[in-house]
Amino acid sequence: MGRLKERFQAFVNNRWLVFVAAMWIQSCAGVGYIFGSISPVIKSSLNYNQRQLSKLGVAKDLGDSVGFLAGSLSEILPLWGALLVGALQNLVGYGWVWLIVTGRVPVLPLWAMCILIVVGTNGETYFNTAALVSCVQNFPKSRGPVVGILKGFAGLSGAILTQIYTMINFPDQASLIFMVAVGPAMVVIALMFIIRPVGGHRQVRPSDGLSFTFIYSVCLLLAAYLMGVMLLEDLVRVSHILVTFFTVILFFLIFIPMVIPIALSFCEEPRDPAEEVLLPKPEQQEAGKSEQDVREHEVIFSEVEDEKPKEVDLLPASERHKRIAQLQTKLFQAAAEGAVRVKRRKGPRRGEDFTLMQALIKADFWLIFFSLLLGSGSGLTVIDNLGQMSQSLGYDNTHIFVSMISIWNFLGRVGGGYFSEIIVRDYAYPRPAAMAVAQLVMAIGHVFFAKGWPGAMYIGTLLIGLGYGAHWAIVPAAASELFGLKKFGALYNFLTLANPAGSLVFSGLIASSIYDREAEKQAHQHHIQLQISRILHHCSCFKHDTCVPHSDCLCQPLWKVSHLTPRMISSRVSYEYSTHFPWCFLRGN
Repeated sequence: MGRLKERFQAFVNNRWLVFVAAMWIQSCAGVGYIFGSISPVIKSSLNYNQRQLSKLGVAKDLGDSVGFLAGSLSEILPLWGALLVGALQNLVGYGWVWLIVTGRVPVLPLWAMCILIVVGTNGETYFNTAALVSCVQNFPKSRGPVVGILKGFAGLSGAILTQIYTMINFPDQASLIFMVAVGPAMVVIALMFIIRPVGGHRQVRPSDGLSFTFIYSVCLLLAAYLMGVMLLEDLVRVSHILVTFFTVILFFLIFIPMVIPIALSFCEEPRDPAEEVLLPKPEQQEAGKSEQDVREHEVIFSEVEDEKPKEVDLLPASERHKRIAQLQTKLFQAAAEGAVRVKRRKGPRRGEDFTLMQALIKADFWLIFFSLLLGSGSGLTVIDNLGQMSQSLGYDNTHIFVSMISIWNFLGRVGGGYFSEIIVRDYAYPRPAAMAVAQLVMAIGHVFFAKGWPGAMYIGTLLIGLGYGAHWAIVPAAASELFGLKKFGALYNFLTLANPAGSLVFSGLIASSIYDREAEKQAHQHHIQLQISRILHHCSCFKHDTCVPHSDCLCQPLWKVSHLTPRMISSRVSYEYSTHFPWCFLRGN
């Protein structure tokens, strides 16, 4: 009995249990992704026009991106408290919207509806913050894969919630709003006490690599399965029994990662403290390295930079690392004997814990912010206008591309975390090198859209989805490595402001102005009456006041975007070389 109790306690405190619970929370945390499905119900029930509905969409984006309060509360409250606040916001915001749409309470003015949407959508920032903070602290040496998987599940949440709604088969469409209000709140409240740091750095096991491989396999299978189910349900009329069967399989794929903490806790023998000395050397360092040791190591690093001969940088990598290690050893000995007084700069150094105000005066932080602004802004320009672009190129089933880019976005987040971890761990390059690759992939995708070649929609959707998703796996992990974990919630939520800012710059200013100019140019090149008839014949309109012009009109903004992207790649590459040696040092290479 005592042995079973001990194993159950190990299961409760297992870092993989926290990770799996965080995946489940993220699976219902992307409420903003499903707004496109509930907006027609709001529009028809409240008699809104397209302009009023667009204002609700802006409110949704604002609530989804502004996470200052979530980041601040995660530093004051326990993580379960932050999750509870987020669940209440989600329930109150969307619950009230459901009451208004169904006529149970009086209709509020538009500005009040915007506030409700902001409050409801802002709840997911608490879910994201709590899940990322707890798991990054529990997996300090696997930040890239952990962040990528969690952000990937957040991207899939819209498809998961839609499938569940299809299975339940509510009598009216307004019930989807009710499910969005109640479903995530129930899941979060049920799991909120599991999401917490559990000293994961002391739970490093040789089987961790196999466990991550299993999680990645489940992610790929889940993405392929959802893609197949969405296409099948869209192209063929499927019975309710078959939809229920599909949803049961979906739940099975979501729950199957639970076998990892169960196997580690109940099937493997618990590690005895006396076996700590038998751990491999890297694992010993990870489990027993104190903060003071890290700090002294960083101080000696500053002296190495001052004392290192210039010709050392010209040596081969193996010889360079050997010479630097010898110089570090000499400085440690000299400092211990008092022969050298080690200098220390004011404030934290790279890899130590920064506050938000300390990070805001660092060029590295702003370079990451503006790189994310450019990358996410150009990606959102495509995502937000994908339906109109596909229509202008002659495709009828525009929603297929919307579904496809959500899957590629998921795979980009998972793959971005995986490959960025390989770049850092195996090759000792800084993680932003992976961001440069992601932006190069996006630049190629923009060129395909701009040229309008045959099959460009399929290839462009693939490349933009992968590159855009990779940003959201790479940036949080890079920020935690450079600026520490203590204030990670505030740092992460500040960086997310780059998303709406990038959308405003690229979609609201650059793309829209080029769009209007090209549309006017086309109108003057042809007879106005002929042009109007072609537009009415080949394109669809929103409420007869917003039409989709020719493909050149839509592709010109993307051509400009494709020219801007290589510039941010070049700035990112210069940053990688300037931080290559410090990053090698922080990773212990």
